[in-house]
Amino acid sequence: MAGAQLGRTLRAAALIGGMPIIVLLGLAVLGELSPGAAVLGLLLCAAAAGGLAWVWIGDLARLADALRRAAAEDGQLGPVADQSFLPAVAEVGEGVSRLARTLAERGALVGRLRRADEAIVENLPDPLLVLSPERAPLRANAAARALFGAGEDGDGLRGGDVAALLRHPTLAEAVDRALAGGRPQTADLVLPVPIARELAAQVIRMEPPLADGGRIVIVLSDRTRERAVERMRHDFVANASHELRTPLASLIGFIETLRGPAEDDAVARKRFLAIMAEQSERMRRLIDDLLGLSRIELTEHQPPTGSAAVGTIARAEAEALEPLLKARRVTVDLALDEAATAAPADGEQVAQVVRNLLENAVRHGREGGRVGLAVAAETRGGRPGVALSVADDGPGIPKAEIPRLTERFYRVDKGRSRSAGGTGLGLAIVKHIVNRHRGQLGIESEEGMGATFKVWLPAQPGEMPRIAARNQPAATAE
Repeated sequence: MAGAQLGRTLRAAALIGGMPIIVLLGLAVLGELSPGAAVLGLLLCAAAAGGLAWVWIGDLARLADALRRAAAEDGQLGPVADQSFLPAVAEVGEGVSRLARTLAERGALVGRLRRADEAIVENLPDPLLVLSPERAPLRANAAARALFGAGEDGDGLRGGDVAALLRHPTLAEAVDRALAGGRPQTADLVLPVPIARELAAQVIRMEPPLADGGRIVIVLSDRTRERAVERMRHDFVANASHELRTPLASLIGFIETLRGPAEDDAVARKRFLAIMAEQSERMRRLIDDLLGLSRIELTEHQPPTGSAAVGTIARAEAEALEPLLKARRVTVDLALDEAATAAPADGEQVAQVVRNLLENAVRHGREGGRVGLAVAAETRGGRPGVALSVADDGPGIPKAEIPRLTERFYRVDKGRSRSAGGTGLGLAIVKHIVNRHRGQLGIESEEGMGATFKVWLPAQPGEMPRIAARNQPAATAE
């Protein structure tokens, strides 16, 4: 480095002092200067040229070094702080400083605008995905990550259901059209797994590409809730009109009887009023279950948040059913892992699952029989989770009927189900809650051997602390 600077200094000195030296040599040759004066003049010119070249080259070197340091700071050119000795170099340095300040201000403005754009995209209510020219997902806003359960790392998106979306043939065709024609394209999609979702996608080609290389922007609109509301209205009217017809006809008939032939019959009036109260309660339960099922279906496509201590919830629900247990003379055998915790999970909905399965087992099991309620940690497919099991000793279910048990109002024995007080919606509610939790529902039964309902809910790693004695003797609640 020092050798290079010395060479530049010598060349600059030769350039500066060359002309005066040539003049002095010419005067000496012509005899206008004595040899001593000529030699002294040559030495003075060489010294002056060398000193001036040293200062000039040093100032330029310091200026260049300041520019290199400023450019290396976060890739932005900052102001030059060094002050040069020569006026010309100082003027250049000042000009560079002004240019650096202007560029720094513009860079800061661009940075603020970029951060503002990123904040706007991140907080958009509609899901948004950015794809590379190779159609690899680069980033997604908060709404998209929540919709697909995905996270982000240094190489783009990871996990979730984004891959299933990008493999959808309808969306792939829309991306092809957008890349080929340059015009925005739209597509209506239905993603069947893990929960059926209906999406409207708008595919936009970015020209020029975004700063991160993104070439395709996909804006999604989740229509699942809207379509669910439409179906809910239709199903509610259809189901309510069908299921309410019988109890309503009974109420009308009893009212007409009490107004007419049984008007003065105290015994008949008492018996009829009891039946009317029973039918009214049945209609109330039916409407409550229909409304509850409709609310669950509206949020089925949205994963829950939080966690649920399934073992603790199961114990509380078993204690809450004590009046029904005594009425049916049923004993519940508990085998509960109090540390079993599902996450993400909605505690209220998990309680609803336990309550519906337990009521189903008590009402349809053998009177005076036993019901088993068990909760334990269980890993499936490498995923940690919680297994809930409810078993009864009732008449069992024919294998041909098992696939239809979770349908609305489907009953294996319609007369027995109504007499037991069921609405035919309990297992449908369980199925939709389990679907929302991305869990699994299994039913095992043989005629004459009772039935077992098993629910598996996912849990986060480390969410359930291990306990030393997991297999403890079963407690009994009556």
